Amino acid sequence: MTAIVGIASAGIVHIGGDSAGVAGYVVHTRADAKVFVTGSYAFGFTTSFRMGQLIRWAWTPPEPPASDLDRFMSTTFIDGLRECLKTGGWATKDNERECGGVFLVGVAGRLFNVDSDYQIGESVHGYDAVGSGDEVALGALYATSRTRMSPRKRLEIALEASEQFNGNVSGPFAYVSAPASA
Repeated sequence: MTAIVGIASAGIVHIGGDSAGVAGYVVHTRADAKVFVTGSYAFGFTTSFRMGQLIRWAWTPPEPPASDLDRFMSTTFIDGLRECLKTGGWATKDNERECGGVFLVGVAGRLFNVDSDYQIGESVHGYDAVGSGDEVALGALYATSRTRMSPRKRLEIALEASEQFNGNVSGPFAYVSAPASA
């Protein structure tokens, strides 16, 4: 139901997202953005607007450490996220396995992908995409990776390509950047 795209470049993470809210064959253009900045973090979500609202408004993510960001993201960050989603009634449990949602998060100049099973991933390419338009967006990000385009222009092209070739993606598009790491 969406396309969220992100690029880590020169110590800053840039994230863009579409405005589609999809239910079956109906697409609603939403005014509430799927991308936002909270503290040191930039987020771009798919899966559910409710999940995004909880992350944006009901949770204050912990400040990232100066070192061992991988461990922090996989433990402290995820533990806080899980608690927020459980308290907000969004997280589900099936056969003792918890499920959340999918989103990109940028922090300390790095771009992470959080999957529905709460795993943290980081692409070796410095860019990533999630949502139903992710494959088209990744193709566009790859095709522009050797150019001198700005990260914002690359995000624009990726979102426009996703909108062109995926019926669940529509503008207008919103963009945010994570603050540079201290």
